[in-house]
Order: sequence, then C-alpha cells, then structure tokens
Amino acid sequence: MSTESAETRVDIYDPLTRPELFDGVRSRRVFAFFIDVIAIAILTVGAGILVFVLGIFTLGLGWLLYAILWQTVALAYCAFTLGGPNAATPGMRAMGLEMRLWYGAKPYPLLAAMHSILFWFSVAIITPLVLLVTFFSDRKRLLHDMILGTLVMNAPAPTRPD
Repeated sequence: MSTESAETRVDIYDPLTRPELFDGVRSRRVFAFFIDVIAIAILTVGAGILVFVLGIFTLGLGWLLYAILWQTVALAYCAFTLGGPNAATPGMRAMGLEMRLWYGAKPYPLLAAMHSILFWFSVAIITPLVLLVTFFSDRKRLLHDMILGTLVMNAPAPTRPD
C-alpha cells in the first residue's frame, strides 16, 4: 500500500513535467483516424458480402442488416481494438499512439464503444467545430476525451526482452 495521499501524488500524465507524452499527438491522431476509416471501409465491404449471402438464404430478410452495417462494423472495430490489450486501434498503433484513462488504466470495450459513439454524436450534432477544443487543451484532448476521462498519448517504446 502506498502512503501517498491523493494531494501529494504527482500526475504522471502532466504535460508540463512529461511533454514527450503529448508531442505530435494531435497530427498523428488525424492520420490514425484516416487509417482506421480505410480499415473500417474494408471490413464493411467484407461484411456486406456476408450480408448479401445471408440475404439470399433468408429470402431477402437478411438484407435489412444493410441499414446498420457500417455502424455495427465501426462500433465493433473501436470497441475491440481500442478496448483491447493494446489500448489502440490499428491506426493509432501505426502512428505510435495509445489511449489511457485519466488515472493510467487501459480502456475497456464498453468505454471504447462509448468513446466512439460520443465522438460521432459530438461531431454530427455540435458540428466539427467541437474539434477545436484540442487547441485549448493542455493534453491535446478532444471534448469527448474530457467527458469520458480519457487521453491519447504517445505509446511507450516497446522494450526487448533480454
């Protein structure tokens, strides 16, 4: 057990004491988003072919799934990659980023799904201007990151086992 109180504990994600955690995060997060959009599009095409075959076997009833296909694929993609053991989508991993909760834990699938849903609702309802919040945030967080208590930071360099 630690004898430190919450008041004396140093914030391990403080951008003033550890700026290397947040260097270049904003621009690499944009590139990671586009990589993930391409991956989701590819997975959606594959799922679309599967739904087409399912529709043939169900005499057209399965084709009703097309109405929710891309949303379901995107939500599952985010929930199981961002909420997985790497705490990053493949796009984020390619850009050297990972997500953490404000106290250091990795996100879990339900939180990752909520993160994705909140992002799309905030952009669709409040307009893309909500993305400007990142320019005023010390940790380069977006509005939905602040609401859910998450942050995106540079992933630590992988260590080689000796």
